[in-house]
Amino acid sequence: MVEDLRRQGGDLPVALRECEEDTKKICATYQRRRDVTIDGLRRAGWPVEPPKGSMFVWAPIPEKFAHLGSLEFAKLLMSEALVAVSPGIGFGPMGEGFVRFALIENHQRTRQAMAGIKKLLRQ
Repeated sequence: MVEDLRRQGGDLPVALRECEEDTKKICATYQRRRDVTIDGLRRAGWPVEPPKGSMFVWAPIPEKFAHLGSLEFAKLLMSEALVAVSPGIGFGPMGEGFVRFALIENHQRTRQAMAGIKKLLRQ
């Protein structure tokens, strides 16, 4: 593929060579965000498996709230814990039973969100 791009005069090989350090920094940022999120959820009593490479965490709805479905559970997180997640049903029927966290916030805000979730789950 790289050789095809060179023949076509593409800049991708240069970008791949020159941006490797930036790519590593971005990956490390998302890994730290993932780790803070997963740790916070687990401490709240919500066991979630970490993704291997993604800017999202897909979490099964805790059993205590499973009867709500993903949309109502996402609404509950928003109103009670002040945390916005995407309901899994928005991604199709296979997403039902899950919510999706986007790993876009800094550590402080993520920890605040996890504290709100912990409070909700312990009610």
